[in-house]
Amino acid sequence: MNFNYGREICGNLALGSSREWLITNGIGGYGCGTISGILTRCYHGLLIAALKPPLKRTLLLTKLDETINYHDQIYQLTTNRWTDGTISPHGYLYLENFHLEGTIPVWTYACGDALIEKRIWMAQGENTTYIRYTLKRGSASMQLSLKAFVNYRDHHGTTQSGEWQISVDEIEKGVSIQAFQEATPFYLFSDSGEVSRNYQWHLAFDLAMEHYRGLWDRDDHYHGATFKTILDPGTSLTIVASTDRHPNLDGKTTLEKQYYYEQQLLNSCPPSDPHWIKQLVLAADQFIVDRPLTDNPDGKTIIAGYPWFADWGRDTMIALPGLTLTTGHPKVAHHILSTFAKYLDQGMLPNVFPDDGETPHYNTVDAILWYFEAIRAYFVATKDTELISYLFPLLQEVIDWHRQGTRYQIHLDDDGLIYAGQEGCQLTWMDAKVGDWVVTPRIGKPIEVNTFWYNALIIMIELAEILGQSSSDYQQMAQKTYQGFQRFWQSSLGYCADVLDTPTGDDYSLRPNQIFAVSLPKSQTLIPLLDTDQQKAVVDIVGQTLVTSYGLRSLSSHHPQYQGKYGGDQVARDGSYHQGIVWGWLIGHFVESYYQVYGNKSQALSFLKPMANHLNNGCIGSISEIFDGDLPLTPRGCFAQAWSVAEVLRVWREISEHGIRNP
Repeated sequence: MNFNYGREICGNLALGSSREWLITNGIGGYGCGTISGILTRCYHGLLIAALKPPLKRTLLLTKLDETINYHDQIYQLTTNRWTDGTISPHGYLYLENFHLEGTIPVWTYACGDALIEKRIWMAQGENTTYIRYTLKRGSASMQLSLKAFVNYRDHHGTTQSGEWQISVDEIEKGVSIQAFQEATPFYLFSDSGEVSRNYQWHLAFDLAMEHYRGLWDRDDHYHGATFKTILDPGTSLTIVASTDRHPNLDGKTTLEKQYYYEQQLLNSCPPSDPHWIKQLVLAADQFIVDRPLTDNPDGKTIIAGYPWFADWGRDTMIALPGLTLTTGHPKVAHHILSTFAKYLDQGMLPNVFPDDGETPHYNTVDAILWYFEAIRAYFVATKDTELISYLFPLLQEVIDWHRQGTRYQIHLDDDGLIYAGQEGCQLTWMDAKVGDWVVTPRIGKPIEVNTFWYNALIIMIELAEILGQSSSDYQQMAQKTYQGFQRFWQSSLGYCADVLDTPTGDDYSLRPNQIFAVSLPKSQTLIPLLDTDQQKAVVDIVGQTLVTSYGLRSLSSHHPQYQGKYGGDQVARDGSYHQGIVWGWLIGHFVESYYQVYGNKSQALSFLKPMANHLNNGCIGSISEIFDGDLPLTPRGCFAQAWSVAEVLRVWREISEHGIRNP
């Protein structure tokens, strides 16, 4: 199941630097970089540790610069780009092959008649990264020298070294590193060879992707130690970077443990799953991380996207069915639903848990409504009435809070529709904000919010009946919401309004949010929000104007505010974020809706096939957050996004395996 690239990619610096790899440890830590080895982001590094899992992610080991002496010839395998524009060394020219083994990146370098393999992986549940070198072929021994570049900074930042001196002390088989007195110490070990300390900053690494994003594009890293060893043909060296003073230094057994871990993940896959779907099952696991609580040490959450997002309430609930239930891990779903139940407040679910504190932010109207759908999907998969019995009173409180009104003017209006929003706040998933500028405020009654409100009421009806409680109140509310929802349909346009009752009137912008009115609710008991002809009209116009190979545009290209390119500084990026940029996660509900309307399984699934090719681009083996709205649909944003992976997995499995259609 390898994603395999030869010299046609590896030997091309631009192509090799545009493809990235990702490793994770299940507690929020990660490592990532480019095929070529060039640092292009401040987030690139071999060990970005979650010092307060799953957050406080801190760059510790940036890179290892490899030099080989073989038959008295020097080969530098590393590649660096400096801020003066120079490339030195040019190690990518020796890179003969790159491939993935599961999620483990593997490089093969050819130096004369020698082949050297490098693998990188992380220990699950630990802030520990392994880098293993093996001399696969050679007519003599070779000397391998590794310069370890370290740092100690937030993964969002960069370093300008100044007078900062990092403490490096020799210990058995390695070095102990402490950036300053209050810093968490970390360690570098080698399972063979010798180590020497170094004390030198290397200045002005150029970060091309940060430049593209309008951010500071220079970084400095500290050469803290050098490891040297002799490799005979068939032998290996393992470097271990860890916050643990006593990690397992056996590279062979820890590698085998990682292979076994990933094989267990794949055991849930039906034999009929194509190769790329199985790869997405592995990718799905990378987003699921621990969030231990005092009363729930097994708490779980979902990292919204790598490399920069934390765990977001909305993203977690959207991604939960695809990442956990589709992949055969309902216990993980149970832990996540239970974890977030602890944070329900005034009928709302947190939008984001910030990196620098424990106080959650509740600036979201729809996260709690996605929570209802995640619970429904969980119960369908498990029939777990015990969890439902525990959650049901909490869900009743949520409904009550919406009826009486909660934060940000969120309340149930007299027409049965949910109103939300106030000046200066961004509450829907289209939530870009720069300073005081809310790009798409959508104050009023957004269509997807009311679709999910109706869905939540239907879920309450069904759960009440399962638990033997009265559902009449929720039935009356659902009927009123259904009647009020008919205002969204615009016969003269042939599609639905995006937001009703905004401060400037109804908003008829052609956006993808109306697709949820076709894909939801999934009830067998209540009528859909749109009739058959309206559903077809929505699917057709979304298909003709918003669908791309990798998702749905966030705004029609015919709209005067459409922007099809994503890039530049924060104002430029966020200004285009929901104004035409393609969102990968939306493809799931479009495919579901297409199948609902047309009933053709193969045609519906064909909309997902381009994602198989995308796995060879961007972050190899995963799916990007967003794409340019203009052709050729270049991947942008987070290179690996939870809900993008989740929704492709979910809808592929639901249609290909179960053939589910709403009545």
